[in-house]
Amino acid sequence: MSAATTAAAPGARLKRLVVRRRDDRGGTPRLSPLWTFVAWLTTLVFFAPVAWMVLTSFHQEADAATNPPTPFAPVTLDQYRLLFGRDITPFLLNSAMASVISTVLVLALAVPAAYALSIKPVQKWTDVMFFFLSTKFLPAIAALLPVYLIVKDAGMLDNVWTLIVLYTAMNLPIAVWMMRSFLAEVPKEILEAAEVDGAGLPTVLWRIVAPVAMPGLAATSLICFIFSWNEFMFAVNLTATNASTAPVFLVGFITSEGLFLARLCAAATLVSLPVLIAGFAAQDKLVRGLSLGAVK
Repeated sequence: MSAATTAAAPGARLKRLVVRRRDDRGGTPRLSPLWTFVAWLTTLVFFAPVAWMVLTSFHQEADAATNPPTPFAPVTLDQYRLLFGRDITPFLLNSAMASVISTVLVLALAVPAAYALSIKPVQKWTDVMFFFLSTKFLPAIAALLPVYLIVKDAGMLDNVWTLIVLYTAMNLPIAVWMMRSFLAEVPKEILEAAEVDGAGLPTVLWRIVAPVAMPGLAATSLICFIFSWNEFMFAVNLTATNASTAPVFLVGFITSEGLFLARLCAAATLVSLPVLIAGFAAQDKLVRGLSLGAVK
């Protein structure tokens, strides 16, 4: 091979690489205008009830109850003043405490379990996964009476820690299934290198697995938080005044006499804000977590 050919070879390889990258970018599929319009229309359809709820919360009860509705009625903050006048803060704090603590406990239990079922698989791990899934087969209403009797005998009625234990048990199977899928995508070479360096299990979980699987952790924690925040049946039957949560507070606005739609929409808007804020703050990790492993 001549010197000129040798000198030109790197440039030729670079040119082919640039052309290939241009082809890759140019070959990226794009949505047609029709499908873009359909996507926006679908988004608006799903968002319309939420927007209407927020708009109704700024109306008077008489304007909110009109048929057909009047979206251009006068705007007021009276419904939100009424909410804080009825002291919604304790209900929000109880929901936040039950949801946050139960989510932390779920992750603390689900991550080691998922590690054992994916990275260091135990014997008959499929049977273990089926057992976790089988715990969700029983309807929650069927377990209400036994749970109520146990909680009553334990003297734990109207206690937020009762809800924390129940929410942890309810969300743990879902978290184990989700985290196993996420941890199965962790490269085995990284874990083997950590073991060669003498890292123990706590160090591997905290320093290696957790950062790599952070999108999955964010998605799992947000879903568990939403399920705990929205739970109503156990909260309304096992609490009274001290440990009532935000969904129980919402039900108090539904009456058989008088108008309540605007107040109910205002309360629902306030109760929805923490979940919306949490989802918006973790949206990048949530999207990556839910799509982890979908494309190789």
